[in-house]
Amino acid sequence: MMARAIMSVLLSALSTTSALAADVAVQPGKGALARAIHTASPGDQLLLSAGAYTGGLTISKPLAIQGNGNVHVEGTGTGSVLLVDAPDVTISGLRLTGSGSEHQTIDSGVQLTENATNAVVRDNRIEGNLYGVDVHGARNALVEGNTIIGRRDRRMNRRGNGVYVWNAPGAQVRNNSVLYGRDGIFVNSSKKNIFRNNRFENLRFAIHYMYADDSEVSGNVSIGNHLGYAIMFTSRVRIRNNTSIGDRDHGIMLNYANSALVEGNIVRNGGKKCLFMYNANKNTMRNNHFEGCPIGIHFTAGSERNEIVGNSFIGNRTQVKYVGSKDHVWAGNYWSDHSAYDVNGDGTADQAFRPNDAMDQMLWTQPSAKLLLGSPAVQLIRWAQREFPSLLPGGVVDTKPRMTPGFEPAAIDGTNSGGRS
Repeated sequence: MMARAIMSVLLSALSTTSALAADVAVQPGKGALARAIHTASPGDQLLLSAGAYTGGLTISKPLAIQGNGNVHVEGTGTGSVLLVDAPDVTISGLRLTGSGSEHQTIDSGVQLTENATNAVVRDNRIEGNLYGVDVHGARNALVEGNTIIGRRDRRMNRRGNGVYVWNAPGAQVRNNSVLYGRDGIFVNSSKKNIFRNNRFENLRFAIHYMYADDSEVSGNVSIGNHLGYAIMFTSRVRIRNNTSIGDRDHGIMLNYANSALVEGNIVRNGGKKCLFMYNANKNTMRNNHFEGCPIGIHFTAGSERNEIVGNSFIGNRTQVKYVGSKDHVWAGNYWSDHSAYDVNGDGTADQAFRPNDAMDQMLWTQPSAKLLLGSPAVQLIRWAQREFPSLLPGGVVDTKPRMTPGFEPAAIDGTNSGGRS
């Protein structure tokens, strides 16, 4: 009976608060936004008229601050433009500029503290701040539909991240566009997050992931960054239907990443490697498209027990780079440089495929040996390996290579977001 009575009182209080909540029109002017926040009741919606407002403010009660796209909130050049320190706060439709420049305090366009449970940051233009949105311990936060443009007056590694997620279980970052800055999304020491359908350009990493288990990275587009998707020191991440085009170093990197699902991703025209795996174990890579990179996939440092099936390796200068004595058996991938027959027409080549031989491994370990590539001795070694497969060293062998690619990826035309659906 006591518990029922307490619940009744709480519901009554919530109902009263909701009933008292109001839409409050706010006109621009000196100190207008600060006064409106101070005098508002919990649950109020502040409707900001077009114009300029002064930021550098803390929101310490549940409120909605709504602009119409022509509302400019300018920070003071110190700290964050808006700092949210209360649950159930929504910030939308604003242009936010003028944060401070301190990494120690993570000066941001919007900063969410651990008290900002269920915060929503939606449809804002967050421009020229050190960090875009800092989700610092705020559970179940949503960052959606924002355009985040970082600073360009510093070297890339001295800039802040578009979205920084730290120890914020349940946070979702969706449908944002992030340009410049350091990393598009940097997540550290968090779990059960979703990063979906974002677009990243002119950054260091599109998504940089560390110590963040049981999460989803899906439908994102990375164009012209130094690295697309860096998954590090993390387990059980689902990396699905993302796109990397023209990223300078790697499209996808798994570094001490285990038990991940890497599926349906497209990597094209990377500067170094489509996929790089370093001490990454028990992962599943299936139905991905790796095209036009100097190296299709490079795995090393004990990367074992990975399932690699149904992928397409097309036009990479070196399809696979692996140096070791152990055989790694894959099956059902497509290799554009595998000349083989399919006599019975079942879609599987009649011969197994080894993407590398002893000369490849020699060239990787002894680059100066490239001077001998055209010599009769090298040609004799390669002929002998083809005729007598038992001479081949350990390495990758695809026992059932496909005759056709798994799918033909759609073009990314500069307007759409997401990978293969």
